[in-house]
Parts: sequence; C-alpha cells; structure tokens
Amino acid sequence: MATIPENLLDLLTAEKAFANIATVMKDGSPQVTPVWFDYTDGKIRVNTARGRVKARTLRPGALVALAITDPDNPYRYLQVRGRVLNVTEQGADAHIDSLAKKYLGQDKYPFGQPGDVRVKCEIEPTSAQGMG
Repeated sequence: MATIPENLLDLLTAEKAFANIATVMKDGSPQVTPVWFDYTDGKIRVNTARGRVKARTLRPGALVALAITDPDNPYRYLQVRGRVLNVTEQGADAHIDSLAKKYLGQDKYPFGQPGDVRVKCEIEPTSAQGMG
C-alpha cells in the first residue's frame, strides 16, 4: 500500500473534492470519469451502477489512476495509482447515499433510476504523488 504524502492527505477527506478516475477499456484505450469518492481504512471507494462503463472497467485486479484536485486551489492536486480490490453490491446503496450526503448535503442519492443496481468499488493505492 502506498503512503499518501502528508501535505496532501486532506484531499482524500475534503468535503467537495472530486476525483477523476482513469480506467482501461477492453480494447486498451483509456477512459476517464469524474466521480464522488470517500477514503476509509487506507482505501479509496467509488460507486457506480451496473451497465455503466465504470462498472465494466472497475473489476477486481484492474489498474486505475485517480487525480484529485483541491476544490479551493486547482494548482494543488493528488494523483493516486492503484488496484481495484473488490467490487460488491453489498452496502452499495448505503454507500451512494453517504456520498450524496457528503457532496450534496442530501440523505438519499437523488439521481437513481428505476432498475439501477449500485456497486461499490474499493481501490488500494499503490503509489501517490502530487503538488501542493
């Protein structure tokens, strides 16, 4: 597991910091998406719905990279590379609701669609660096 630089650790818990997550498509091409995230027990967790590109690329063992920019200073950022440890539906609905609370101040995720099946993805950082 990577050590997050002490001077950038706050970006992993900042209330409104988004992460841009890069994954690799089946054909080898990169794909980048802004995501809500949280950081707990040294792992970065993101959430998506089955059927989305992220749900297809975020599978156990997949390599990913995240860029997290300070919402108050766009010249301060943290880049984390890592590996997806697990993907689960268990607790995924509660997780997206907790992210809605963090990012929107709402108790329930308001953008769900009928039939959505949420998945929670846990990422283990393997390297980290940044500027700030």
